[in-house]
Amino acid sequence: MDAAFPPGLGAMLLAAAALMGSPGPSTISVTAVGAAFGLRRAMPYVAGLILGTTAVLLAVATGLFAALAAVPQAGPVLTAAAALYILWLAVRIARAPPLARDDPSVPAPSVLGGLLLATANPKAWIVFSALFAASRLEGLPPVAEAVAKTLALMAMIVLMHLAWLLVGTSLARLLSQPAASRAVNLVLAAALVLATAWALLPR
Repeated sequence: MDAAFPPGLGAMLLAAAALMGSPGPSTISVTAVGAAFGLRRAMPYVAGLILGTTAVLLAVATGLFAALAAVPQAGPVLTAAAALYILWLAVRIARAPPLARDDPSVPAPSVLGGLLLATANPKAWIVFSALFAASRLEGLPPVAEAVAKTLALMAMIVLMHLAWLLVGTSLARLLSQPAASRAVNLVLAAALVLATAWALLPR
């Protein structure tokens, strides 16, 4: 067994925290949206990310991912749509007004946007496939093991997204000056584009 993923629930959760919590399209976007729009207005987008990432997890857990991989046209179309949305989102984040001067007429990213990004996020598919393949929960029959892994990783999805959201909203509170707030939004928008480009590079 791969030493990077030793058996046991605790080991799997530690691996999941390291993989899921590292910067990527989903985590950087939730941080950027939290910093640009604040906790309350970011919640619909975060809910979409959580639902979409959970859908990816369930697709991996049930074997649907293997079936989708057999349809070569599906992946590129979904990836292209997500890449366009990420570019649009990055522009929105970069142009968002300082949180202290938040304009309610400027709509925050939606649940649907979060769903789209999460389901087309290549990092999520890779991470969940790796965790399911390389980790073992000793003493459980196969079905019970799959269910336990799925439930534990669902909890990690919620925890990781909320943690990065709090990082983003904390940045917004600390940076009350418009110039500083704009600089952070620009940096996070650029990081979102770079993280997505890195995730889409062929391995």
